Amino acid sequence: MWNYPNLDPVALDFGVIVIHWYAVSYLVGIGLVWWTVIIRNKVYGHGWTNETISDLVTYAVFGVIFGGRIGYILFYDFHQFLSDPIILVKVWQGGMSFHGGLLGVMLASLIYVKRTGNNFMATMDLIAPSIPLALGCGRIGNFINGELPGRITEVPWGVVYSGEMLARHPSSLYQAFMEGAVLFTVMWLYASVRRPHMAVSGLFLFSYGLIRCFTEFFRQPDFHIGFLAFEWLTMGQLLSLPMTLTGLVILVISYRNVSYQR
Repeated sequence: MWNYPNLDPVALDFGVIVIHWYAVSYLVGIGLVWWTVIIRNKVYGHGWTNETISDLVTYAVFGVIFGGRIGYILFYDFHQFLSDPIILVKVWQGGMSFHGGLLGVMLASLIYVKRTGNNFMATMDLIAPSIPLALGCGRIGNFINGELPGRITEVPWGVVYSGEMLARHPSSLYQAFMEGAVLFTVMWLYASVRRPHMAVSGLFLFSYGLIRCFTEFFRQPDFHIGFLAFEWLTMGQLLSLPMTLTGLVILVISYRNVSYQR
C-alpha cells in the first residue's frame, strides 16, 4: 500500500495566470497527437500538408474541449450545473468526458472536412491511431488532480487517498496504461499495414469501448451517481457499450466492402 502523494495540481503560478497540470497534460497529449499524425501522413502518403494537419488538429482541440466539458455536464453533473451554471467553464478543476470529447472531435472534424472537401472517415482513420496518446496524458492529469479513485482493494499497489484509511485501486493509472500505452500500440500496429476503408476507426471504437468497460470494474463510480443497474453497471460502461457495438458494425461493413487504404 502507498499513500497518495497529494500532488499540487498547479504547475505554474504567475499570480494572475495559473497553469494547472491538468491543462499541461492536455497540451502534451495534443502535441503528441499532432506529431504522430504528421509522421503517419509522411510514412503512408495520405497526401495532407503539415498546414492542413495543423488546421485539423486545431478544430479537433476545440471539439475535445467543448465536447468533453459539455459531455461531462450532461452525463455526470447535470444536477450541479442547474444549481451553478458557471461550473461549465471551470475546466481546470477537472471534469471532462471522453465520450463527449469524442463526439466533439467528430463534429469538429466533420465541419472541417466539409469545408475542405476531404473524406470524413478517411480523416478519422488518419487520426484514430494517435488519439490514445492524448487519452493516456489526460488520465495522468486525472491522477495528479486526485480524480477517479478506484474501488477499495487489498492489492499491494493500492493507494490510500488523503483522509481515508483503506486503499483503493489507482484506477486513473490503470486507464492511463490501458487507454494510452496499450491502445496506442494496438492501433499503431494495426494501422501500419493496409486496411479497408473505415477499419481503423472501427477498431478504435471497438477497442476503446472494451477497454473502458473492463477498467470501469476497478474505478469507483461517481459518488453522486453510483451504479446504474445490477450493482455493477457504471455510467462509463453504459456510454461505452454503444461505442463498442458501433465499432464492431463499422469493422464488419469495412471488411465486406473492401477498399484498401493506408
